[in-house]
Amino acid sequence: MDYQVHQLQNGIRVLHKPSPSNISHACIIINAGSRDEDPSKDGLAHFIEHLLFKQTEKRNTNQILNRLELVGGDLNAYTTKEYTCIHASFLKPHLERSLDLFEDIVFHSIFPEEEMKKEKEVILDEISSYQDQPDEAINDDFEDLLFEGHPLGRNILGTPLTVQSFTKKDIVDFHKANYRTDEIVIGIYGDYDFKTIIRLSEKFFAGIPANLPERKREKTNAYSAKNLVFSKPINQTHCVIGNRSYSMQHKHKTAFLLLNNLLGGTGMSSRLNLEIREKYGIAYTIESNYTPMSDTGIFSIYFGTDTEKTGKALKLVEKELRKLREQKLGPVQLRQAKDKFIGQIALGEENRMGLLISMSKSLLDYGRVDSLEEIFAKINTVTDSQVLEIANEMFDPKEMSSMIFNPKE
Repeated sequence: MDYQVHQLQNGIRVLHKPSPSNISHACIIINAGSRDEDPSKDGLAHFIEHLLFKQTEKRNTNQILNRLELVGGDLNAYTTKEYTCIHASFLKPHLERSLDLFEDIVFHSIFPEEEMKKEKEVILDEISSYQDQPDEAINDDFEDLLFEGHPLGRNILGTPLTVQSFTKKDIVDFHKANYRTDEIVIGIYGDYDFKTIIRLSEKFFAGIPANLPERKREKTNAYSAKNLVFSKPINQTHCVIGNRSYSMQHKHKTAFLLLNNLLGGTGMSSRLNLEIREKYGIAYTIESNYTPMSDTGIFSIYFGTDTEKTGKALKLVEKELRKLREQKLGPVQLRQAKDKFIGQIALGEENRMGLLISMSKSLLDYGRVDSLEEIFAKINTVTDSQVLEIANEMFDPKEMSSMIFNPKE
């Protein structure tokens, strides 16, 4: 993969992926997310992400929001359990404008009290909105089940009580403790020479003081499987089944990504979709997901169905998992699974912002970015025995937890 990296003296790294397009993309990835919050401060990382767009030492909210929109650009952000990401898309001439804005909002936001009050109300509405979406709520609650008592289990949005309690000191303390300059990557995708990238990154980010506090991320706790059922004011039954899984660094990560894609990943031809939706018409949506993190991972299967069909849907899911535990994939099945996964990854390259964020995260997590050829080679080395071993470990019924939301009678 054609990319170059420049590291500033303060530790910030700048990744450039050249492209002949007149459309450019940029992102800044910070290794700080909801798992880094202190107890009783659930939602603080996400709250800070919102406030970065509000006011800086030299710009008000309108000036921040208009900085790129006035030239047709787009600016947005998101927070996960382990990352904060700000990203922008714009025409080629506006790279300098974009990097200037990134530097301003990430390092010079002033978090005024009036903006904090308004944004608390926005996030309270966001929390209410998620609670009205059972497919979203059950996945959040399931993660709390998997990591009960640990920061990874807490909702990224926080709770109404915690959000209302945030102070400016909380924000400043979190920013100082977690926005480590050596764990920040700026990604740039566009038609620029590398000298320009170096010049602009030095211009806007070299003056940021190095910030290297000790990382205090809490280690994962013990896990035991649980099966929970709740009654909710909803029309359908929603169900999640899953397990803790492999971390980013685990030797089985690539093989499990392949297995998950075969089971219930992207596309209509996954085993779960063919069996539960296409063959029996039981569920409109059924999918499986595997999310590796720095020291653990999450595997889950989600579906929603009519209450009277829940038992059959669960039995069909269990049947598919049992087949993967008991039967090795045949040579043709394994080859087809690899070809499908490789093709999807290759097509994903067309999503340039997604590609840039993925590359920037890879540099942050591994210190390098694998080429497509290296990624494909890893997939092609996966064996039928490895898939069987993973299926027996990850799909062990004694280790699988479940959560069901049933309609109130």
